[in-house]
Amino acid sequence: MKPFDAPVAAFAAPLVARQGRGWRVFVDELSVATRIGIHPHEHAAAQPIVLDASLVYRCEPSETGAHGLIDYEQYCERVTAFLSTKPHTRTLETLAVELAVLSFGEWPALDALTLALHKPKIREGTRRIGVELDWTRADYDAWLARAAAPGVAS
Repeated sequence: MKPFDAPVAAFAAPLVARQGRGWRVFVDELSVATRIGIHPHEHAAAQPIVLDASLVYRCEPSETGAHGLIDYEQYCERVTAFLSTKPHTRTLETLAVELAVLSFGEWPALDALTLALHKPKIREGTRRIGVELDWTRADYDAWLARAAAPGVAS
């Protein structure tokens, strides 16, 4: 075999059909007032944040059984209730983790999650500034393990 035959052989091999990434639920621009911010004036009252979420199923969606469906209306209602009533949070990063923990804890069908959070009109000259968190169920499980360990901050 010539030295260049091995790499070329990989391209000549029969193509294996790629599977798609499966089902996901998405939420775009859910706006909710919550208590957030590090600046003194941000402690005075709730302010709006905007959330985008992509929730990837770990199974085929199913209308039967509570564990087979991510109900987008219920998700929006639960996130809104959580954000509306929670104590003050200093950063969007902390809030993203809290929302990820809530999401994985309440929706067993959830396998992966991308959350994007931003404060609208936070800085002149920008359309938006915010944070994004990508977590899988393995990330959530690792967070739970760290949170359960004595003397370890999560």
